[in-house]
Amino acid sequence: MLAKGDKVSVLDEAINGTVVSVKNNEVLIETDDGFVMTFLVNELLKIQDTSNLMNSIKRIDLDEVSKEKTEPKPRSFVKEKKDKRDVGVPEFDLHIEKLVPNKRGMSNYDILTLQTETAKRHIEFAIRNRIPKIVFIHGVGEGILKAELDFLLGRYDGIDFQDANYQKYGLGATEVYIRQNNK
Repeated sequence: MLAKGDKVSVLDEAINGTVVSVKNNEVLIETDDGFVMTFLVNELLKIQDTSNLMNSIKRIDLDEVSKEKTEPKPRSFVKEKKDKRDVGVPEFDLHIEKLVPNKRGMSNYDILTLQTETAKRHIEFAIRNRIPKIVFIHGVGEGILKAELDFLLGRYDGIDFQDANYQKYGLGATEVYIRQNNK
């Protein structure tokens, strides 16, 4: 139960204060900012006075502390598991800034044509060199380049494609799988 002078914190709010009065289920508190507010008892949490904190701490064994400082703790981290098939997958960024040093003077049609021609060259290179998987980074934008890329990839036999790994690329990349024919 709360009593006058208790330090309290309001649940689900960033408000701390001191109890001024308790009447039935209602508690009047003065916040640390000097405002007087009323809350229900179940909305408040009594907090310990930190001035006596040093008295409540047990005596710490100095040998134990120095031992902890000298013994390095093993580091734990989660290593990203790599798929065996993803080793050395070529990625091609089709953003115009990556393809030309200066796009000034190029129309949107010129930019899109250059991007699709670049993608076509990379696809044909992968087919010729029997590369099983490539990734095109096209960005999200308005989706025009992605639509052109989907149309281009759909014209090839033996090619499957899907959105690339969301964790790695977000929505702005397409994975292309090239089925290999045994010749």
